[in-house]
Amino acid sequence: MVRQVSIFAENSRGALRNITSALKAVNVNIIALVTNDSAEFGIVRMIVDDADAAVKALRDAGYMVHCDSVLVVDIDDGPGGLDQLLTTINDARTNIDYLYISYDRVRSTPGAVIHSLDYAELESCLRSNGWKVL
Repeated sequence: MVRQVSIFAENSRGALRNITSALKAVNVNIIALVTNDSAEFGIVRMIVDDADAAVKALRDAGYMVHCDSVLVVDIDDGPGGLDQLLTTINDARTNIDYLYISYDRVRSTPGAVIHSLDYAELESCLRSNGWKVL
């Protein structure tokens, strides 16, 4: 499993830049990022190269931060790649909470970042069906 950093942030001008500036100051590289907003606040979820340093820097900057585990699964970089993964998950009657796509710049491979309440079941299902889980 991979550690994901989630930040509760005000939905205001410059908020995302303040987060990235805090990470830049401690030399943390963002690997994947997705934002979800509401009228006043949003959640920024990211995978970084040093989750501990990111959590500390963001908390020191005054953010409410949570770190949890996600699965990252390699998917085919073409039409239907994500659909194949979701078909496997659906056929196994396994549930996911949310998913977003990232891209591994080193291996030139897209990956689905998946959050689920039952990681063991999901990981077992995916591996037994031939998926590469990081």
